[in-house]
Amino acid sequence: MAKSILKEKSYAFAVKIVKLAQYLQNEKKEFILSKQIIRSGTSVGALIREGEYGQSKADFIHKMSIALKEANESEYWLSILKDTNYIDEQLYDNTVVYCKELIAMLVSTVKTAKFNEK
Repeated sequence: MAKSILKEKSYAFAVKIVKLAQYLQNEKKEFILSKQIIRSGTSVGALIREGEYGQSKADFIHKMSIALKEANESEYWLSILKDTNYIDEQLYDNTVVYCKELIAMLVSTVKTAKFNEK
């Protein structure tokens, strides 16, 4: 994974999530949901990085699977933030598109790794 699109996109998503959390805390004075989205949103890339040097193929699959779960959770928190009017539709759309791309890429990564493991 020398120059990985997955690594790059997950890092860009994490940066977006940190900026979103800063906005929520500074402008909306919202601290609970912002901590949830920052935890799940930044852990996606961290898990991808962990998996990069996994101890085995099974460890890599495990880390990517957890990253997928965290990305899915992030999408959930983004929906909550939109539906409770902490973020508007445009901010939601601009952020969730990254999340959905990561989910699709992680699903593909996990499926491919599991297929190649056999």
